[in-house]
Amino acid sequence: MAAYAIVDLEVFDIELYLRYSLAVRPLLEAAGARYLARGGQFLVLEGDYQPSRLILVEFPSLASMESFYESESYQALEIQRRECSRANILGVEGL
Repeated sequence: MAAYAIVDLEVFDIELYLRYSLAVRPLLEAAGARYLARGGQFLVLEGDYQPSRLILVEFPSLASMESFYESESYQALEIQRRECSRANILGVEGL
């Protein structure tokens, strides 16, 4: 069953983040994941939540998302991502 990573990202070093973004894409593709939304315009319909930059990534399953996140190859990039941004990352199982 598909699962979705919902990421609210605040970038404070765009050059380093762009390098991270280029490097993570092949890892996502190898994990069977794909971007559904990446930093586009958003609309808050209710409440006072104001995300910085929203990213939505589809994975084949929650297990594959967790495996991707915990992999050595991603964790090496996660260090770089934390140097240039701050994130809240959630995983949710689809229908």
